[in-house]
Amino acid sequence: MNTKFVYILLVIFAFSFLGIASVAWGEIDAELLRKAKAGDADAQLSLAQKYDYGEGVAEDDAEAVKWYRKAAEQGNAKAQFHLATLYSLGAGVAEDDAEAVKWYRKAAEQGNAKARFGLGGMYAKGEGVAQNYVVTHMWWYLARAQGYYPAREGMKLLLKQMTREQIAEAQKNAWEWEEKHRSQ
Repeated sequence: MNTKFVYILLVIFAFSFLGIASVAWGEIDAELLRKAKAGDADAQLSLAQKYDYGEGVAEDDAEAVKWYRKAAEQGNAKAQFHLATLYSLGAGVAEDDAEAVKWYRKAAEQGNAKARFGLGGMYAKGEGVAQNYVVTHMWWYLARAQGYYPAREGMKLLLKQMTREQIAEAQKNAWEWEEKHRSQ
């Protein structure tokens, strides 16, 4: 595999998840904590993000994982995406690419563009799954169709690594996937 391609792919993948700024320290909102403990998936996601980004509390990846998992298990696609990312990075949990792929897939199948990009990235690098540019292209195509800019940039590089036949197969797979899931 072209090492420049891998390097650029990793940079795009990494930067697509950055951009979160910390806010002033304080205390967790009691109502938010009550709702999260009561099983409210949106509150669990919000609480996880506070721990993940150090918003109002000390940054704590393990605590973020705990709350992301609770929301993710209830089907919250944003929580599934964040949990996958933490597994991919080994932040707050042992690095586990297969587990990252599992959670990226759950979120991607619900239409989360970042998860589609993340799942495609796992296939591009062969992490947790066999390397497969056709599958990478399919997921990035779907993310790009949602306007997710890093997928567009990643596809520019990916297309240079693929044959015309692979590209045609990937596009066909993406169209079929969209058609199948549009009616659900």
